[in-house]
Amino acid sequence: MNPLAPLLRRLRPFALVLAVLPALSAQAAAPDPSHAEFDTLLRRHVAWNQAAVATTVSYTGFAADRALLRKVLDGYSSVTRAEYDALPRDERLAFLINAYNAWTIELILTKYPDLKSIRDLGSVVRSPWKRRFFTLLGEERGLDDVEHGMIRAPGVFDEPRIHFVVNCASIGCPALRPEAMTAARLESQLEDSTRRFLRDTSRNRFDAVAGRLDVSKIFDWYKGDFEKGMRGIASREQFFGRYADLLSADPKGQAMLREGKVRIAYLDYDWSLNDRR
Repeated sequence: MNPLAPLLRRLRPFALVLAVLPALSAQAAAPDPSHAEFDTLLRRHVAWNQAAVATTVSYTGFAADRALLRKVLDGYSSVTRAEYDALPRDERLAFLINAYNAWTIELILTKYPDLKSIRDLGSVVRSPWKRRFFTLLGEERGLDDVEHGMIRAPGVFDEPRIHFVVNCASIGCPALRPEAMTAARLESQLEDSTRRFLRDTSRNRFDAVAGRLDVSKIFDWYKGDFEKGMRGIASREQFFGRYADLLSADPKGQAMLREGKVRIAYLDYDWSLNDRR
């Protein structure tokens, strides 16, 4: 008889626990596809305006709920590259959008209420979007890394409508949705946010007399994103034509938009904080 057999029998339950722990740890780190805790925060502290085309954010409320926000951020930071890569496409995109928006809120709270714009958090030599202040997928990152290096990376998602859900904490930016993005509803959320933003005449409007479409600077800064063939749309003009009924109430204006026979001009961008004080 093996003299160590009694000892091995006593140690066997501990060995089983040790074998299971890595799997449990990986399971805990995998992102919740419902993003329930971030969803709770957004529903609590973000609200549509009367026209339902823009939202205001209660940063005071988020500050009071800072512990839950930190829990959300810690959860996002705990996701490994391997776990992220294993997710379906829509889950990866929803994860990145939520992570970007959550860390934008956290960035504002680092100085709130002593700021009027997210740009107050930058300096002459470094924009606030380039500040690396969080960890994601095992690397130290800033907001630009997430938006431009991951969400907008060529050939990864190629989805221009992300510009209507990725929020920069500014009035000129498309609305921060009062709900988390989820893979199950991603298409409807992207489309809904796009339509709400385009029908906001303070940021996009058609001048029938001048035959000119005045639009947000987003369409200037990210022109190339609207040329990647989403649903056969290969230009901003085709994109505007698809949503002509939202950009103009005039049938002639809608026809001009669908035919791409309009001049495009850009409105000033309002960087004021989208705060509900």
